[in-house]
Formats: sequence, structure tokens, C-alpha cells
Amino acid sequence: MNLEPLLSDVPRLLMEADLAPIQGTRFQPTGFPDLGAAQYEGPDGRPMLLVESAQSMANRLETVCWDQDADDWVSPLRGLPVVKVLDKAGKPLTNSVLEAHRLNSPYILEGKDKTLFDLLKQELAHMEEGPVDIRKLAQTLLKVDTNAVLHGVFLAKKDLAGGRLRLPRALSAFIEAEDVRVASSGGVKNDHVNPSGDTSRGFGNVPFARDEYVSPRIKAYFNLDLAQIRAFGLGEQVDRLLIALALYKVRRFLVHGLRLRTACDLDCQALRVTRPEGWEAPELSELEAALPGLIEAVAGEGRFAQPAVTIVTYEK
Repeated sequence: MNLEPLLSDVPRLLMEADLAPIQGTRFQPTGFPDLGAAQYEGPDGRPMLLVESAQSMANRLETVCWDQDADDWVSPLRGLPVVKVLDKAGKPLTNSVLEAHRLNSPYILEGKDKTLFDLLKQELAHMEEGPVDIRKLAQTLLKVDTNAVLHGVFLAKKDLAGGRLRLPRALSAFIEAEDVRVASSGGVKNDHVNPSGDTSRGFGNVPFARDEYVSPRIKAYFNLDLAQIRAFGLGEQVDRLLIALALYKVRRFLVHGLRLRTACDLDCQALRVTRPEGWEAPELSELEAALPGLIEAVAGEGRFAQPAVTIVTYEK
């Protein structure tokens, strides 16, 4: 698998994927409190729609990497560091891949078990005063939660360098639709026992309106900040792993992660690299074959925690 020229001086890897509803023409975008669907005008006045936000896409790119049944990484990623949280009965509760704020999850840092909190405090103690050492922060994240090196983290705890430990996303993504039109419909919640019952208590027939959308162009955009990855100073072997892991997340999401909602099931029609020009992203099968060796090589350098899985028990 050739990752050149990404490991030299290319600052960004930019990709676009053409998407379309897998059935029919309508789709349901993400919604926001007090806003609903995020409609806006593009620079040229075209009606635009945010189908999926950057924060939601980060979660989705992580979710497709986790095997819920096995409570582990999907097979090609086994061996990567992760923090698992157990309940007080010893059963799996959550983990740093699935938690929205990764290591800053209250289930990891706010319980009685201070295993990871103490480890972070020990590793990053020298940052209590002065500027945050981003390289050291990235090195520590690589060790205990490699996923967070790509997706970023904000350790907002005053006992950890005064709550200043922040690593921005190296991999970001979003989905937009162009020239959108509203597809209005509706329905009714039927009560076949008492159609005129008290609707405030959940009885009776309740009609409702519903807005979906149609668009001739739905695109997913992916941005991998290669300059940021290199700036971490983690070495070429780690850079190779992080880039391959990011590409794997994108490829796997486009195959397994496009059922965004019940009424938003999309299909990837094409993936293009727009920068650097002329470079082609490896296929999913190539990345699946390469990642175990890359993980083993970085583990062999002693860059991961031993064992790679850090266990934290959550109890209030």
C-alpha cells in the first residue's frame, strides 16, 4: 500500500464522496434543537442543507470501527489501545471509542476508579504551568487511546494542566446537499380504541406534519490534516498507521455507515481525492490487509500501553 506523497510535504488530504438515497429520492437530514433542519444559502444563492454535522460524523467514523458483539475493535484494528469501562458488576458499560468526548467521558474520569485519571496526571504533570506540549499530549493519547489522536479531545479537568489539554481533530468530515427542495408529507398516530381520547395523555388520534428533502447532489467531504499529524513528531511508522487508520474509517463508513437515520439511508456512488491531485485512496480491502502489520510495528516500538486495553470500573 503506497502512502506517498502523503508522508512527505502534502499538508492536507481532501476527499469527496457522491451519495444518493439507496431507495427513492427523499432523505431526512440531521436536526438541531430550536432550529430543525440546517438550511442555508450557499455563496451563489443556491439552497443548501447540512445533512450531517462534523461532530456527528466524528462519532460515526468511530462507531464503524467497533464490534459491539465482541466488545472490541473490528478485526483489522485489534491491538489498538482503547479504554474500556466496566460497571461495578464487571460488565461492559462503554469505552473511549464510543464515548462522545472520548477520554473526557465522565464514565472514564469522574468515577471512583482513578486509574486513567492518575495515569494522565502523571504523564502530563509538567504542563501544570506554561504552554501545553501538544507533542507530549499526542504521544500520551497514542499510548492509551490512539483513536483520539485523529478525532481530538478536550480534557476539561482543572486537575489536568488546569483544563487546558486540547487536541484538535486531524480527521474531520461533513455531508451537504445542494439545490434542496422540501418534500412535505405527514401521518397520524392512530388510536383504534378511542380515537377522540385525551391526546395530552397519549390517547386519541394525533396527526402530524413531516418534512423530508430531495437534492440532485449529496456529497460527503473528508479532510485529513497531514501537517498536524506530522507536527506531533510521533515518527514515520506512527504517521503511516494514523493515515491508514483515517483512510480505513472513511472507506468503512462509506460501505457500512451510511444508514444515518430511518429515513436517511444513503449509498456511495463514487469517492474522489481532490487533493493531492492524481492520488487515489486505497481500497478497503488494501487497508484491511495493511493495518494489522502497521499496528504490530508501532506496538513493537513500545508506543502503546501494555496491555493495550486500559480497564476502568465506573462507580459513582
